Amino acid sequence: MNTGARPRLAVTLGDPRGIGPEIVERARHDQRVSGVADLVVVGPRGTGTAVHESIGEWTAGETEAEAGRLAGLAVDRAIALAQRHEVDGVVTAPLDKHALLSGGYDFPGHTELLAARTGRRVAMMLAATRAGAGAVNPLRVVLATTHLPLRDVPRFLTADAITSAAEVTRNGLREWFGVAEPRIALCALNPHAGDHGRFGSEDDDLLAPAARAAGIAGPFPADTVFVRAMRGAFDAVIAPYHDVGMTAIKVAAFGSAVNVTLGLPFPRTSPDHGTALDIAGKGMADAGSMIEALILCAQITARLRQHQ
Repeated sequence: MNTGARPRLAVTLGDPRGIGPEIVERARHDQRVSGVADLVVVGPRGTGTAVHESIGEWTAGETEAEAGRLAGLAVDRAIALAQRHEVDGVVTAPLDKHALLSGGYDFPGHTELLAARTGRRVAMMLAATRAGAGAVNPLRVVLATTHLPLRDVPRFLTADAITSAAEVTRNGLREWFGVAEPRIALCALNPHAGDHGRFGSEDDDLLAPAARAAGIAGPFPADTVFVRAMRGAFDAVIAPYHDVGMTAIKVAAFGSAVNVTLGLPFPRTSPDHGTALDIAGKGMADAGSMIEALILCAQITARLRQHQ
């Protein structure tokens, strides 16, 4: 186990065709990061960013499948380092989901891959690192369902999915964020929370009983619940499907929010954006969210150490 004074974090480069290597390179030299953590960069050689744990060689112009394979290998290596307690946490640069599949990793994204490798029930949280203008609290949004077509959401949005997300969120807020008594709200599925069945019965028949069973508030309409959370009413909001939650957090804090996988045996964070293949290598990438992800992972690690 790493017993040094500063957290040791494994940082993956993500898809080598994207902006991952360059935002990692910028973040590793940022004083806010170097002052709080030691980084172990994991990925292929040949991206222009020095690596400490190499998983192969990248050559510009290689196939999408090779990019996905190398990105997946880097995540696997980072997980192994964390499971062996050689690092305290994992921070991942963005990968391309189609490339990941082409490279032999049949997972919709990082969250599902991490859950499968660790055997843990996890929840995907997007967390603002600071309160925005006019807000009291930084917004935290947890997804009850993640990467699904919208037509499949009603099938996967079960009472168990909601209660599981609530349990993982409650534990994560207590252990990783230091919130002693978490106040969690459930966002409704339908407009106006169904308006007593006029716009759908799921909120009355499924979401409300699940919220009561989980000991959380709601469901509340999506057009107000996130505002209430930012004004201090809730510490986190559970969203029923991907885009309603992701849209709220990205409007509130794009570029400074952090993706956190709750429920893992080690902290894992990532930036709140994708690979940005269209601007990779052009010097346009903003490393701000990667910097925030590294700092937050270091802060969570420090908090966990205090309670060991």
